[in-house]
Amino acid sequence: MLVLKFGGTSVGSVESMINVKNIINDGKKKVVVLSAMSGTTNALVNISELLKQNNAEEAVVLLDQLHQTYKNTIDQLITNPTFNAEVNAYVSNIFEVLTQNTNNEYNRLTYNTFVAQGERLSTYIFTRYLHQEGIDACLISALDFMRIDKTNEPDNFYIQQNLNRILFENSESQIYITQGFICRDADGNIANLQRGGSDYTATIIGAILKAEEVQIWTDIDGFHNNDPRFVENTTAISNLSFDESAELAYFGAKILHPQTVMPVSAFDIPVRLKNTMSPNAHGTLITNQVHGEGIKAIAAKDGITAIKIKSARMLLAHGFLKKVFEIFERYETSIDMITTSEIAVSLTIDNTTYLQDIVNELNAFAHVEVDDFMSIVCLVGNAIVYHPDTPNLFQILQDVNVRMISYGGSNNNISLLINTSDKVETLKKLQRYVFENNQVLV
Repeated sequence: MLVLKFGGTSVGSVESMINVKNIINDGKKKVVVLSAMSGTTNALVNISELLKQNNAEEAVVLLDQLHQTYKNTIDQLITNPTFNAEVNAYVSNIFEVLTQNTNNEYNRLTYNTFVAQGERLSTYIFTRYLHQEGIDACLISALDFMRIDKTNEPDNFYIQQNLNRILFENSESQIYITQGFICRDADGNIANLQRGGSDYTATIIGAILKAEEVQIWTDIDGFHNNDPRFVENTTAISNLSFDESAELAYFGAKILHPQTVMPVSAFDIPVRLKNTMSPNAHGTLITNQVHGEGIKAIAAKDGITAIKIKSARMLLAHGFLKKVFEIFERYETSIDMITTSEIAVSLTIDNTTYLQDIVNELNAFAHVEVDDFMSIVCLVGNAIVYHPDTPNLFQILQDVNVRMISYGGSNNNISLLINTSDKVETLKKLQRYVFENNQVLV
């Protein structure tokens, strides 16, 4: 069994859906996980924000606009009159229910319900398109088997029992279509695996089914050695380890959800990143195997806030860091980087929801400085901290104000905290030094 996931751009247009149909129609048994059509989730998030602001009138206008976009897509893709009428009726019903819900009191369930509809729409439309083309496909709802527990972790026992039951009940099918991202919580309410969670859905399913391989299809030829949005002449990486890919995903590589490899790494199930528009390209294969040493890729994560905590009480005092960390734990705020000296500790966060509360508590026993608009630039590769050429890379950063460095915390990762305004130039300098000047550190 294969598990294939297709992102929003892969199902974002009629042409893209036709490409996906050609890719999956190879006679092999598989589960196909779809994201919402490109732009849909962002639109539904914006609509939810308007409802939160009690602006139902504008929310309805945006819903009507989104509905019209779907009508146009359906009329181009579903040319069979019977199927066309059926699909339009299904889609219209979803938008009618959403419009009715704009009058309800806004809460977290409202948000989760709205953003879940993109995947419901894309999977239904695509499944009926396959039927129109004479392809055997079975639509199975992720809401019938995908669930998270009270700690927001996948409820693997529940998922296994229900997914296997559903597949057994539809064992005659060759292709199973389901939704990424959406799930139910421990109370049975509609929830989700956070933005980009369709990748995570695919590997959870892959681990449950002990799949031969999980394929993540998007609009780029796998992991690149730098961010192609800002740097020219980047190249795809043919092989990565699970650890290397997890570091890249967490520190800004947008092609993969940060938690994607976790479910499959323990079972050594390969994850392959592929390009929908270039299906014959090798892409990136992610396994437990390690290929080479040194720097393989560079990524950057924006939206970082640095907090410097300075106190003379820290000098020769035990328990100071514990006191600091307990505050962040109390507010469920994760720390990305940390450095310490005799009288100060600096750390970074990417979630500022409770920043002021955290600072207020820290101020009770320390002097606190906060810097925002920061970015973490991450260099990733197997055993890079031991590579003899790695220390030389810091020479190119003489003109960049490096706020913090994390070196040695992981054998596979060196992280630099810089001002976001310096990010693009830093990525370009690293690209020239590491990959273009015949001083490749691999």
